[in-house]
Amino acid sequence: MAEEKPLTVVTCTAPVNIAVIKYWGKRDEELILPINSSLSVTLHQDQLKTTTTAAISRDFKEDRLWLNGEEADVGHPRLQSCLREMRRLARKRRGGSAGAAAPLSLAYKVHVASVNNFPTAAGLASSAAGYACLVHTLARLYGVEGELSKVARQGSGSACRSMLGGFVQWLLGERPDGKDSIAQQVAPETHWPELRVLILVVSAEKKPVGSTAGMQTSVDTSPLLKHRAEAVVPERMAQMIQFIRQRDFEGFGQLTMKDSNQFHATCLDTFPPIFYLNDVSRRIIALAHRFNAHHGKTKVAYTFDAGPNAVVFTLADTVDEFVEVVKGSFPPESNGDQFLKGLPAGPASLSDELLSAVVLEPVPGAIRYILLTKPGPGPQPLDDPNLHLLGADGLPRSSA
Repeated sequence: MAEEKPLTVVTCTAPVNIAVIKYWGKRDEELILPINSSLSVTLHQDQLKTTTTAAISRDFKEDRLWLNGEEADVGHPRLQSCLREMRRLARKRRGGSAGAAAPLSLAYKVHVASVNNFPTAAGLASSAAGYACLVHTLARLYGVEGELSKVARQGSGSACRSMLGGFVQWLLGERPDGKDSIAQQVAPETHWPELRVLILVVSAEKKPVGSTAGMQTSVDTSPLLKHRAEAVVPERMAQMIQFIRQRDFEGFGQLTMKDSNQFHATCLDTFPPIFYLNDVSRRIIALAHRFNAHHGKTKVAYTFDAGPNAVVFTLADTVDEFVEVVKGSFPPESNGDQFLKGLPAGPASLSDELLSAVVLEPVPGAIRYILLTKPGPGPQPLDDPNLHLLGADGLPRSSA
């Protein structure tokens, strides 16, 4: 039998996704099964991504995990559940046989390092990208193929949607074991080339109420959430899929805003109430409605997850003007040249009519920066060994 390499290393990247039909509430806490289906847009990894390296070696004494350079608790139950499931699938794939059929001993311990190029736990779906990246990386490491979104789901519900690119639905499913609660692509990232996504970063601070605790309280106390899951979301899922397939921005934009508003209404209906939006978030909402009213149609559409940062969908031909409107409404205090990150936007001159109708009472410094991106693909392998986050000793590289 050929001699095993001392270290087997795989590195992948995975995307963030933004839900336009929101997931909030679990019917099974352990398996992470949702009370309603949801639908999201996968964002491009050129702007937002998690990078994960996983390595196995006979010399490792224990499983270890590093997040953004700091060692973290590898015993976290959700992480353990993903690890266990991937090892189980790897054993199953090898038919449980020993010896030559299993060149990478499943008894070997694994080292995992993961970095985000965006703030963790700030209302951008960092856990979704993180667990999708972990599962995709372990799958390549262990040679596991097939439907893996249900494994990512056991790390973080919305992570199952980050296993695919473009426009993705997470099916509610009916089975108690959750095997039919999986992610499916509605359309690839190439389907709507003009669609753009602006993330208006209000705060990069950690959320006061984490999503896991928040949604459980909502399930326990909000009658509106129950009504939403049973009576509202099924119809909205069908409508949203139709709007996406037809590239109907008017329909897509209006429904995206309505669903965001209803999600935050269920947070308010939770007892005690949960407030994820702040004054700046509400100013952005009002600004979007004034901008659309001025143009007489839906040109921008906001959505907010469990945090104050706004995600604004628009089409490529509106980006330059709307970026100028945001700059006028929330003038950058010190980082004028760094205020827009990601894809470039060109200059736009705003008419006096638009300025007087839309840009009211500017609030300097209220938005830290704007990140401009677009829909993108699902997880990707990185084959260049220089991009591994772990060195030959299985420990984080200092440059990572």
